[in-house]
Amino acid sequence: MKLLRTADRWLIQQHETLFQLADFNLDAWLADENPPAALSHLLRSLPPSPQLTAPVLPALPLASQEVWAAGVTYQRSRVARMEESVISKSAYDLVYDAPRPEIFFKADPRRCRGTGQTLLLRDDSKWMVPEPELALVVSARGQIVGYTIGNDMSCRDIEGENLLYLPQAKTWDGCCAIGPAILLAEPSQDIRSAAIRCTILRVGKPVFTGETKVSQIKRPFEELVGYLFRNQTFPNGVFLLTGTGIVPPNEFSLAPGDVVRIDIDGIGTLENPVG
Repeated sequence: MKLLRTADRWLIQQHETLFQLADFNLDAWLADENPPAALSHLLRSLPPSPQLTAPVLPALPLASQEVWAAGVTYQRSRVARMEESVISKSAYDLVYDAPRPEIFFKADPRRCRGTGQTLLLRDDSKWMVPEPELALVVSARGQIVGYTIGNDMSCRDIEGENLLYLPQAKTWDGCCAIGPAILLAEPSQDIRSAAIRCTILRVGKPVFTGETKVSQIKRPFEELVGYLFRNQTFPNGVFLLTGTGIVPPNEFSLAPGDVVRIDIDGIGTLENPVG
């Protein structure tokens, strides 16, 4: 099942049937003691909405949630970070094998964009890339209740210049895309078998394609969430990006007018123009 947000409502998709969720509140749902049970109870009382054959213009599936991110969780990401920085090379190498993961604040909802909305390039960076990632949807109690797609835009030149510049390399207005839907976590689900694919279009033609598997992420998701929740709380839940294993070649940088398309099996497609 998937949760979908449009401009004026939340929907839930079960197989090919859509249900309107009247008065659904993402903050309240993620604050609930047992979000999956609460949603199942709500679904049993809802009539289907046959007039809605598909969601129109999915909106950003966030309410007040912050977006955080884990870094250097793929071997490919480890190599890329070491390539971009001579000064910080050993730091990236060490964190890949260290007990404590790299976790950092990425964005609040104001800085995020939904599918179809324009991501923004920094005017003080010459080497920017998308970072296609699986995002965990986590309740206030640290339970992983769903998954979506994230684009953790990154300025490789700023980060490579000095590791202390990481916040500037990662966070600005329009720096992150989330969507198009939340795939609800279920016991029988094997999200680690899913593939992540990325295509970058320039003047309508692919200039980069890449693919990886979620299974290539080194750390268990529960471990990443556990470190995120150490000594801090998220009363209305939080979204956690899990790192990227798709890195364009070093000579590539995003340009205004490019379109970034990210697909993850079972979730859908997150597509954003870049401006």
